[in-house]
Amino acid sequence: MKPGGGGAGCVRRGGGCGQGRRSVMSFDETVRGFTLIEVLIALAIVAIAMGAVLRAIGSLAADTDSARAHLLALWSADNALSELRITSAWPEPGQKTFACPQGAYRFVCRQVVTVMPSPIVRQVTVSVYPSAASRGVLAEVVTVVQDEARH
Repeated sequence: MKPGGGGAGCVRRGGGCGQGRRSVMSFDETVRGFTLIEVLIALAIVAIAMGAVLRAIGSLAADTDSARAHLLALWSADNALSELRITSAWPEPGQKTFACPQGAYRFVCRQVVTVMPSPIVRQVTVSVYPSAASRGVLAEVVTVVQDEARH
């Protein structure tokens, strides 16, 4: 150890640690750490971020349920048109309403048959609603069917 020089464990500024003395930190030196206000601000930032994440997760769950309902409604409309094609029935012009449930959803389908300029084809539109009283369409499928007996 050098005389008057900083030996091992000396923490005083300027390197003037005395020999044979225990090295103790003086009051004029500052100890760095986090203040209470810094910790509270950090916690507030984390809380806001967590709130945003939870809101996004909730929104995603709602969007998933809505997408599922639209997909199942589309399947209901497609099933109604497939039944029409399989039976090869010539649909009468006009509108009819019938139940078309899918899984837990109790959809209502409205089928509209429109006469086309050609006498051997008709346009069929199937709209799917969440309930009989609902005005919001979940899915709608349009096709043209041909009269097999005339063709």
